[in-house]
Amino acid sequence: MAWEDEQDPWGKKKGPQTPEEFIAVLIQKVKEAFSGGGSGGEGGSGRPSSAGPGLGKIGLVIGVILLISVAGSAFFTVNPGEEGVVLRFGRYLKAVGPGLNFKIPLVDVVTKVDVKTVRKEEFGFRTLRSAQRTQYDKRGYDNESLMLTGDKNVIDFEWIVQYKIKDPFNYLFKVKNITEAVRDISETSIRQSVGNMDFDYILGNRQLLADSTTKNMQEILDRYESGVYVVKVQLQDVNPPDAVKPAFNEVNEADQDMKRLVNEAEENYNREIPRARGRAKQVLEEAQGYAVQRVNKAEGETSRFLDILKEYTRSRDVTRKRMYLETMQDVLPKVDEVFIVDEGQKGILPLLNLNKSNK
Repeated sequence: MAWEDEQDPWGKKKGPQTPEEFIAVLIQKVKEAFSGGGSGGEGGSGRPSSAGPGLGKIGLVIGVILLISVAGSAFFTVNPGEEGVVLRFGRYLKAVGPGLNFKIPLVDVVTKVDVKTVRKEEFGFRTLRSAQRTQYDKRGYDNESLMLTGDKNVIDFEWIVQYKIKDPFNYLFKVKNITEAVRDISETSIRQSVGNMDFDYILGNRQLLADSTTKNMQEILDRYESGVYVVKVQLQDVNPPDAVKPAFNEVNEADQDMKRLVNEAEENYNREIPRARGRAKQVLEEAQGYAVQRVNKAEGETSRFLDILKEYTRSRDVTRKRMYLETMQDVLPKVDEVFIVDEGQKGILPLLNLNKSNK
């Protein structure tokens, strides 16, 4: 019988609209049953009931307890950082956030998923104890860490994948084993990246390798609809295997020596070449200045000679005498001793320089 059609001592009224009202009505009916309300202990014909009144009350109490238990299971709490996935008759209904929520008892099933915690998967090692000095175990994980590079060298890799849940529904129902899927996809992605790079390039570009692995993993996980978000791929140790470490160290030492010699040569080059270029530029500029000076001087002498020639052409005797006198004027002050030679004499008579004092 529907709640709307049920009669009570005060007449017809509407049935409960919320779970709280339903529980309140149920408690009220229990009180009425224990206080003697209802049809009493006799049947409709006025004769005593075949069941004793104690047994009926016990059954009613059990029923009330079951109803209260079922009603109490209608409420559930989702903690902060979690999401609740509600299934109704096994079919996805909705996802609810943190707080107090309601579900239909015995019909809805709620699965809580932690979407805030960052999960971690380790490759090539395992953490034994996390403390001030973390202890690791690397034995027996060579099948995870040993890889082949693009130049056919073997490299020992250790890395960590951090991820968290971004879609609880896909996380629960699209992939059967998320942990195994993340591990397999991580190994596939990083082996693909390492196989396309040379050994030396990997050692010098670890962050690039980590970023490309993160991107490849996220693309594959999204294609599988795993509901997982890759937070970070962190490379721990990238080394050659123990068997080839001595040879690898020798190669590294030779490579370091080569780089040192190259750096020294570049230092000398950077010091000497600019100096030589500066010296060459100085010599060129001096030569150009000397050439300009000589050309200007020659042009001046030529112009002077042409001017003198022009005057000489007009008046030869005057010009010749003037030139002679100008030359003597420049020469005689620089002469310390003067010798006059007579054509008729064979000796030379020195003249006293009157401009100088006798000692």
